Amino acid sequence: MHLTWIQIFRLGLVQMALGAIVVLTTSTLNRLMVVEFALPAVLPGALVGLHYGIQLSRPRWGFISDKGGNRTAWIIGGMALLALGGLLAAYAVTLFAASHTLALGLSLIAYAAIGLGVGASGTSLLALLATTTAPHRRAAAATITWLMMIFGIAFTAGLSGGFLDPYSPARLMGVVAVVVSIAMLLTVVAVGRIERGLIVAAQEPPTPFLEGLRDIWAEPRARNFTLFVFLSMNAYFMQELILEPYAGLVFDFSAGQSTQLSGAQNGGVFLGMLTVGIMATGLKRGSLRAWVTAGCLGSAGILGLIALNGAGIAFAPLTPLVTALGFFNGMFAVAAIGSMMALASDGRERREGTRMGLWGAAQAVAAGFGGLLGAGAVDILRITLPDGAAFGAVFTFEAFLFVAAAIMALRILDRTTAQGMPALVPGE
Repeated sequence: MHLTWIQIFRLGLVQMALGAIVVLTTSTLNRLMVVEFALPAVLPGALVGLHYGIQLSRPRWGFISDKGGNRTAWIIGGMALLALGGLLAAYAVTLFAASHTLALGLSLIAYAAIGLGVGASGTSLLALLATTTAPHRRAAAATITWLMMIFGIAFTAGLSGGFLDPYSPARLMGVVAVVVSIAMLLTVVAVGRIERGLIVAAQEPPTPFLEGLRDIWAEPRARNFTLFVFLSMNAYFMQELILEPYAGLVFDFSAGQSTQLSGAQNGGVFLGMLTVGIMATGLKRGSLRAWVTAGCLGSAGILGLIALNGAGIAFAPLTPLVTALGFFNGMFAVAAIGSMMALASDGRERREGTRMGLWGAAQAVAAGFGGLLGAGAVDILRITLPDGAAFGAVFTFEAFLFVAAAIMALRILDRTTAQGMPALVPGE
């Protein structure tokens, strides 16, 4: 037996809950630190970097869920740790008015808990999806769960933003407490009893973690896909911290206009993900290999046009180009996630969680490194180059990374398999 469509939607609710808590800690709290408390922007940036760095623990969480044979417990437990971390992070922000030392110390603990919670819950959730979703439904399952996560992020950011005005510490704690409580309740209800009645992986025989991780790394297929995830996600996240400053410095976008630009990009991501889900699963058009490659090459082409815009060579206004970038980014991302779900069961049995953890760790490191690399490169280039040329050089480099990722996808993912799901080329 495999997951029904209703059960897939239920697991999507868990992704939605994850996104709802994380967006408060990586966006709303950052803004409060910088604006209300006049702290340097590098401080929340470092805390978010800590949250990503802690997610190097993902392989361990995946290994534990493989070994224990009860992924539900780790999904719920990880969400509880994430909820606690979210509450602590909000409380720490309110302490900056009284003691920076105490607030910073508590923030470090809180963001470490957030990273651990996301790693435990998210990795176990993806492993459960990978092991219990029918092959022909994996592209749709990836689309559904990630669209629900995006919805959770957007809905929480919009609704909580309204309730936070005018800001006060009590109002902040009340909003965060409501969000984490709803997320926790939603997770328990959504994931409860799903594993019962499904054919899931048996418990992994006792094996030391490092030995188990070496076994996975020794598999050429898992190793090659890890390198692909790291390369492609560096390209994906490199523009995350520089796109809005680019719009403001080069095109004189106001704060409101740059925020709308970000919304246009997320709208494009939503449409790109939806397109792959409909085409790959509903209409059986194209393998995920083809969609991954198309997403990477499309992203590279649009980044090239965005870079030319900064040099005064405008093929289209910036907003439509950024929307198109989001579309191809979404196409690539959901196809890559679908491939990840398919490949988690490829290789030594009962190691799906470890593989998903390894790839999740590669993604988390790439997210942190790629964003900092893009921002740092722009700062250095702006010393000697005009703003448009400095940003354009980074966008061009990002485009080359996407081309390299597309070439790698063509090498390691097979053209066709049943129901359009990819397999790795034998011997790679």
